[in-house]
This record gives sequence, C-alpha cells and structure tokens, in this order.
Amino acid sequence: PFPLVIFSHGRAGSRIERARLRHPIAVGHADYWLRQGVAVVAPERPGYGETGGADVEDSGNRWRDGRCYGNPNYTLEANNARRTVVATYEWAVQQPWVRKDRILLEGQSVGGMTTIATAALNLPGVVGAVNFSGGTGGNPHTSPGNSCEPDHLTETYRQYGEQANVPSLWLYARNDQYWGPTMPTVWFDAYQAGSSDAEMIETGPVDAYDGHQLLLHGGPMWHAPLAAFVKRVGLLAP
Repeated sequence: PFPLVIFSHGRAGSRIERARLRHPIAVGHADYWLRQGVAVVAPERPGYGETGGADVEDSGNRWRDGRCYGNPNYTLEANNARRTVVATYEWAVQQPWVRKDRILLEGQSVGGMTTIATAALNLPGVVGAVNFSGGTGGNPHTSPGNSCEPDHLTETYRQYGEQANVPSLWLYARNDQYWGPTMPTVWFDAYQAGSSDAEMIETGPVDAYDGHQLLLHGGPMWHAPLAAFVKRVGLLAP
C-alpha cells in the first residue's frame, strides 16, 4: 500500500467557471507526488465540474465596484467544503492500496482553507496538512491584495487552531493578489494561538505571475520546505 495525498482544489469566481473544472489537481503537481511513491486522490466537490449540484460553498460575500458587501460566513463555507474531503478519506481508508497511517491533506486557495478545516477533525492516520495560499473572499480583478471581511476568516482559523493536533505547513507568496501580504500572517497567528503545531513560510514574489499561483509557478521556493515537512511528519517512512 502507498502513502496518500488528498488534494483539495480552489474555487473559481463564477458558476460558469466552476462548471468548467476538469482537473482538480494540476497534472504536474500530481506527478510530483507520484514520483515519490505517493498515491493522489483529488475529488471534485459539489457545485464544480460535472459533479454539479448546489453551491454549498457560497459564504455570502458579494463584490460591487471594488467593495465587498454582506456578512460572509466563512466557517460554514469551510465546513461544507470539508465534507467532501472527509467522504474521500472514509472511502480511501477502505482501499487495500492505501497506507491508512500515512495520509497527508493538501489544498490550494479555498482548498487550502478546506484542508485546514479538515485537519481540525484530527482524522486517524492523517499525519499532516499543507495549505497553499489558503483563504477565501478575494477579488484580484477589482480589489487586488484585499479580501472581503478578512477578520471573519481570522476567527474561523482561530477556531480550527484550537481544535487541531495535526501538524500543518502554510505556504504563501508575498505578491498574492487575492489576500495581499498581511492577512495570511494574521490568519496564521490566529490559528497558531490555539497551540497548534504549525509553520508558515512566506516566499518571495512569484515572478511574472500572481503569487496566488505559488503552487503552480513557484516550485523552487516551496520544494525544500515541503520536503522538510514531509520528512518531519513521516509520510514516506517505512
């Protein structure tokens, strides 16, 4: 049986874009794990791709003329999103090809937030969680570097930090146009205040790209920290 990564995808801004989702994980990143002998499962959550269904991850935030409105409930969004991860986990541990004691959660953007939400459940056999550029409520087109009511997400992360025992690695680029350079640190500090075993790496800017694409285009900046984390949590241990 193989160690396993359960990968959570991000969230496009419109229903049409979400319906177009075809690859919940970039093929190159899946190959990164496969080359190390790690199996990968990347589920599409309800409301995305051919899965269809209601958009249960609508937090209630709305943007108009570069300003956000509403009273977003990011805890509800994250908890609804993590249902798919939990269902995937429950399926995976029944498979004979999965090491039930070597499971890593990983996600990008809203998927990163979903990963942290799932880590708070302390599922048996989950050895760690990796959060790439995790968050929600951003609008890089009309309000780059800012997200909608980010303090709401601070409180959500604080709650998860109080619950989680699973080690986590948080990776953000300085030029992330969804959240900016400041809020990810605020979110991380709130999470870590719960005495959670967590480490944050803020990389330099991702040249020629929005730093929100750190996972896809910033490999040289995250390869070493991720490898060190994988070794620390024992994902590849015999």
